[in-house]
Amino acid sequence: MKKLALTFALSSGLALVSTIGLAQLDTEDSQINYKIGSDVGQYINKSAIEFDKEAFMTGLEDGLAGRELRLSDDELTQVQNVLREKQQKLAQERQQEMMAEMEKQKVANEKEGNDFRAKKAKDSAVKTTESGLMYEVVEASKGEKPESENSTVVVHYTGTLIDGTKFDSSVDRGQPATFALNQVISGWTEGLQLMNKGSK
Repeated sequence: MKKLALTFALSSGLALVSTIGLAQLDTEDSQINYKIGSDVGQYINKSAIEFDKEAFMTGLEDGLAGRELRLSDDELTQVQNVLREKQQKLAQERQQEMMAEMEKQKVANEKEGNDFRAKKAKDSAVKTTESGLMYEVVEASKGEKPESENSTVVVHYTGTLIDGTKFDSSVDRGQPATFALNQVISGWTEGLQLMNKGSK
């Protein structure tokens, strides 16, 4: 039977390193075997399965040698069902953790947004519409305003988060955006109809 050299990195910090060192991944077969091994390692890691080196290597060697497996078909089916249940439970726990983190972030974002709007409301240069839209005309112009929400406009814009972090900018791209006002978010639809051509 061929001897195998395998390396696994597990969440528990346990490392299995062959006595002959790391394999040379310079052939197609070695790369295929490495891919299989890394897939198994990642699977065990993500599944949070308690790793049993002796049982794992016994199963691997039996499978490679084509020997009769040491668990019956019924036992293998039962083990598969147990594994599936563990995976489902782990997936549910991770989903719950993710939802809890999202809710926590949602509350934090809502507070930051409310604080930001409250601060802007005290700025005399900032106007608030009946819908709650807050806007400020930095540079006024006497050009025409869009006739309706069906109007098409050409604008330069810079999008930032409330902390000033820029996430998009037509100015940086050197190319203004062209769109119909009824095809964008409501804040843009309303706000741009309040702006004269050439205003900022």
